[in-house]
Amino acid sequence: MLLGKKRKLGRKIEDMATGEKLKLTENIEDKDLLLYLGLTNDGNPLYIQHDFASQTKFEKPVVPTAMLTGIITSAVSKYLPGPGSYITEQHLKFKKPVYHYATVDFLLEVTEVNVAANEVTVRVEATDENGELVLEGKLVANPPQVLSQLTTEAMDNF
Repeated sequence: MLLGKKRKLGRKIEDMATGEKLKLTENIEDKDLLLYLGLTNDGNPLYIQHDFASQTKFEKPVVPTAMLTGIITSAVSKYLPGPGSYITEQHLKFKKPVYHYATVDFLLEVTEVNVAANEVTVRVEATDENGELVLEGKLVANPPQVLSQLTTEAMDNF
């Protein structure tokens, strides 16, 4: 059971440095699209109907941009800075549609570390299997920060 289990936290702000990079590759499969569409109850025909999509400038169904955003936020939660992180800001520009069955390479790079504010700024880029840029942007995240607990030692002066 996940709820009661103590999980390892990601890195603290003091352990992070400008220039750190994370690269990951995701293959967009039918099961991923169906899970997303079921979870969000998003019936946009552009995402699932070939006959509709073929009549648009996209020509075939596209991957929802929110699903690509989810891959990025998941990378922050899992790796950079890791478990316990919280995204406070994100700005993404979707440069080109991503189609079903695409392979997308995501690159996240720490561009700023603000210890005082407990914030890291991360640049994000993603390219498709042809090496073409499909999205770019940045996000700001708070690495995990556990506040000191009130203990009997803290009460020694009272």
